[in-house]
Amino acid sequence: MIFITAKFPVKPEHADEWPEISRAFTEATRAEDGCLWFDWSRSLDDPTEYVLVEAFRDDAAGGAHVQSEHFREATSSLPGYLSATPKIVNATVDGTQWSELGEMAVGE
Repeated sequence: MIFITAKFPVKPEHADEWPEISRAFTEATRAEDGCLWFDWSRSLDDPTEYVLVEAFRDDAAGGAHVQSEHFREATSSLPGYLSATPKIVNATVDGTQWSELGEMAVGE
C-alpha cells in the first residue's frame, strides 16, 4: 500500500474550522475505490497543525487519487488556508491494514 502522513500548518484564524474547510476533499477521497483510510488529527502540541494519515491500496489507486477532480480542487483552494507548505512522508509498505502493536497488547 501507499502510506502517507502529512502535516498541515493552518493559519490560526482558520484552525478551528479546518475540519469543515477540508470536509468535501476528505469525503470525496474516502469514497475512492482504492482509499484504505484518510484520517485527520489535530496536534496536541500545536493547535494550528493538523496531521493527515492516509493510505491507498496500490500505486494505481494513489495515481487515481492525484488525478481526481477533488484533488485538483483541494490543491487549488486549500493552500489559501495554510501558513506554510505541508510536510509529507510517503512510503510503500506491505499490507493493506493496520497491524497490532504487540508490545502493548491488551490481555483478554
